[in-house]
Amino acid sequence: MQKSNKQMGFFERYLTIWVFICIIIGISLGHWFPKTFQTLGKLEVAQVNLPVAVLIWLMVIPMLLKIDFTALTQVKQYWRGVSVTLLINWAIKPFSMALLGWFFIRIVFADWLPSEHIDSYIAGLILLAAAPCTAMVFVWSHLCDGEPHFTLSQVALNDFIMIFAFAPIVGLLLGLSSIAVPWDTLFLSVILYIVIPIIIAQLWRYYLLKSPQVLQRTLDFLGVLSLLALLTTLILLFGFQGQQILSQPLIIAMLAVPIIIQVYFNSGLAYWLNRQVGEVHCVAAPSALIGASNFFELSVATAIVLFGFESGAALATVVGVLVEVPVMLSVVKIVNKTKGWYEKA
Repeated sequence: MQKSNKQMGFFERYLTIWVFICIIIGISLGHWFPKTFQTLGKLEVAQVNLPVAVLIWLMVIPMLLKIDFTALTQVKQYWRGVSVTLLINWAIKPFSMALLGWFFIRIVFADWLPSEHIDSYIAGLILLAAAPCTAMVFVWSHLCDGEPHFTLSQVALNDFIMIFAFAPIVGLLLGLSSIAVPWDTLFLSVILYIVIPIIIAQLWRYYLLKSPQVLQRTLDFLGVLSLLALLTTLILLFGFQGQQILSQPLIIAMLAVPIIIQVYFNSGLAYWLNRQVGEVHCVAAPSALIGASNFFELSVATAIVLFGFESGAALATVVGVLVEVPVMLSVVKIVNKTKGWYEKA
């Protein structure tokens, strides 16, 4: 496992550490320069915060630039693994997260959380689980010797489905959780942070494919830029959230509980279902990882647009970023160590 971790980029490998650093920086800057953060928060056009919009595009477009939508033609070769992953991603994960959020946030931890943010925390958890991961799953798949063509085709299919399914699923689950759904803002988020970035990324990819070396150099550069944009967004978020976190420092730990449980639940279910349908391990392993991981860049962006910088929803999505790497690496370790058990089926 140690050797495999070296295949991850330096920034990705220590993402959890960078997030902790952003927490410290953001809270400190928010305490020292509150007026600056208030000014940034008011830079809006049609309910869209301009600094965040730029940062989100810098996060999302490099992720989508890696996706080759021609890989959709390969989906039928891995129909069993694809079917399992689609079931987990779109029919189980968002709903299981909504249930876990309701149970832990509204019941188990309700007495220790600010009552005015309970609904917002649940909304953030729903947003986190409503879209499957786009970029980091390539790292997880590589670390578990996953079939690269399956991973690419599955991610391309998920991104295509996300254009049409993200808003309805989020709207449905927010409504079931008795949370007001700002449909116009939700659809605006889909257009801004899914549809337009996909179009830009695919046109740019088509141009760059004329020189594969240029494409790879562009991806390497944008990968670092994307992570820096994510970290900058986190600093802004914690700048606004600082006082709330300082007054109740256990908020992050309590929000992490349902997120961690849903990762292990959905990855384990996907892994087991692939075994039941007779899929090979090199497909089952990335299927489990894709089934469990979240497109946290999109969830952060949508939470900010729908509920604002200072909302519990924004904070809940950020906690997803915080736990992503260590939890997913543990899932990688589990599927690698159980390969012998899996293949005895």
